[in-house]
Amino acid sequence: MRAWPVEGTDAGGSRASIRGRGGAAAALATPLRIAALGGGTGLPRVLAGLSSASAARPLDVTAIVTTCDDGGSSGELRRRYGMPSPGDIRNCLVALSPAPGPLADLFQHRFPGEGGLAGHTVGNVVITALAQRLGDFGAAIRAAGELLGVRGRVLPATDRLAGLVATLDDGRVVHGESAIAAARGRVGRLQLDAPVPAPQAALDALREADLVVFGPGSLYSSVVATLLCDGVADALAASRAVRVLVVNLFTQPGETAGYAASDHVRAIEHHVGLVVDAALVQARPPPAALVRSYAAQGSHPVAVDREELRELGVEVVEAELFGAGETARHDPSRLAAALLGMVGAE
Repeated sequence: MRAWPVEGTDAGGSRASIRGRGGAAAALATPLRIAALGGGTGLPRVLAGLSSASAARPLDVTAIVTTCDDGGSSGELRRRYGMPSPGDIRNCLVALSPAPGPLADLFQHRFPGEGGLAGHTVGNVVITALAQRLGDFGAAIRAAGELLGVRGRVLPATDRLAGLVATLDDGRVVHGESAIAAARGRVGRLQLDAPVPAPQAALDALREADLVVFGPGSLYSSVVATLLCDGVADALAASRAVRVLVVNLFTQPGETAGYAASDHVRAIEHHVGLVVDAALVQARPPPAALVRSYAAQGSHPVAVDREELRELGVEVVEAELFGAGETARHDPSRLAAALLGMVGAE
C-alpha cells in the first residue's frame, strides 16, 4: 500500500501515526490546513460541515472550485461576458459564510418569471459585476467573500475561460459540461479545450495542505474538472497531505453507470496520477426506499469494493454519511467529523 504522505509517518511507511498529528500542545495551536476540490452540490456540503465543525485544531480551509459550468445562469453570464462560471463559486462562498446570514440567503435568490434577470441568482450577478469593476475574476471572488464574511478561502480552479471536452468510451467527442451530462455516456478521457494555469494560491494550498479532499460530486464535471489546470497534478504529487476521495453515494446515470468505488479512484488517477491515499465511503447500505427511488432514474448505490481499493493502495475509511430526507446527499456534519477524524482533529 502507499504510505500516508504525511508528517509523522514512520520509516516503514506505516499509517498508524495518522491520528497522532494533533497530539502535542504546539500542534493543537497550529491550524489544520485543508484544501477541498470540486463543485456542484457536493463540495458546498464539505465546506458547510467544516465551517461549523468543533475541531481539536483551528481549521484553515481553502476551496478550489471548478468554473466550467456552461448551463443555466452561470452559462449565460459566461457566454455574455466571457468570464469563468460563477455559480459553483457562489455556492461555496455561501457554504463558508456564517449561518444564518441574510446576505448569504440573498446571494442564493433566483429571479423568477421572464426577462433579462429571469433565472439568474443574485450572487452570480454580484460576482459578475465585481469582476467587471475590478477587472479580475479572482479579485471578484475575494471581494464577494469579504462581503459574506466567509471563514476560509474560495479560489477558482482557473481564473481563465476554459471549457470541458470529453471523449466517451463509444468514441463520441463532446464539448461543454452540459452536453457531456446530456450525452449520458461513459467518459474515457476529460480535458480542457485549451491549456490554462491554476492560480498560484491554489497550487500553494495543495502543496501546504495537511488534508486534501476530492468531492463528493459529479466525478468528471465537478471533481476531475478541478484537476486539469496546469500545475495541479504536480502540486498534488508534491503534497504531504492525506489525500481523500469522498466517494459518491450513488452513480450518475450514463456517466458513471456501473462504477464501483475503485473506478472513481481510477478515473482520478487516470487523469492526474497516484494522488488518492484514502476513500471515505458510506458504512451501511442506503435505505431501501431511497434505492428504489434512484433506480427509477438509472442511478444505483456505489459499490464499495474494499479489496480492489486496497489493491490500488487506497485505505478504506467507513462512516455513516447519509443526510436526512429523500435525497442521497452527504450530511455536512457527519462528513466533516469523518474527515477530521482521519487526521486526528475531530
